[in-house]
Amino acid sequence: MTATANHGDTTAFGPSSLKAVFAGEHAWCGEKMMLSSELEGAVPLSEFFGSGGFSAALDTYAAAHGGTDRRAVASMWSLYYFSILTIPYIVARRADHALPVAAENMTIALAEDGLPRAMGLAHEGDWSEGKGADLLSFVMPLVSQHLAGTVAQLKAQGGIAPKLAWNNAAVYIDYAFNATERERAADGDAWASRPLFSEPRLPDGSANPFLGCLRHEIEGEQTVCRRKVCCLRYLLPGIPSCGELCALPTQRKQ
Repeated sequence: MTATANHGDTTAFGPSSLKAVFAGEHAWCGEKMMLSSELEGAVPLSEFFGSGGFSAALDTYAAAHGGTDRRAVASMWSLYYFSILTIPYIVARRADHALPVAAENMTIALAEDGLPRAMGLAHEGDWSEGKGADLLSFVMPLVSQHLAGTVAQLKAQGGIAPKLAWNNAAVYIDYAFNATERERAADGDAWASRPLFSEPRLPDGSANPFLGCLRHEIEGEQTVCRRKVCCLRYLLPGIPSCGELCALPTQRKQ
């Protein structure tokens, strides 16, 4: 890839280019984020959220797994959605590849139980120098072009509070950025994504929806990461606790 490559240059990008970006331990991302033209069963996100597809997916998941609490069902569904959206995006961005994540141009495919199976892109994306850029800058396209609208749909159709939805997305952004960090901060802070959860504003001056979503706490000789808001998984039968990450002390040992 060269700095002059763009999505109109078929010599620089092709159907296999995304899988080339998702190499090594994150190769699985290539099965979760691909071109819409290659995604079987792809449905435009605008159609999915606007014509009853999302509500039907929640009903399917609830029936398949015995979930009766609509909020818990929607929250669990969103965990799958956010993981296959944000992890590939951050992994690619750290590899100097900016994926086109505007929701209006993306598609989604579901598994038989109604959960998100994969997401589709209109094109392969663009080379974008990421060296020196921080996580807050990386997430700006995610927040403004995709996540804000999805959070609104989760509230309107799934009944979950925006602060819960943002917290669900934050967990995967945190994982992806930390997993792709190659250099320790100058101050020795091992938590690469910390600024995302401590800065009140995003680079464009808007309020940071991830502020306080995650925190690090010292317990004995260990540092543990904790959510601010519980994902409600404990209300679903057969779903294991998220352990020490849980916001509820009573659920951490379940």
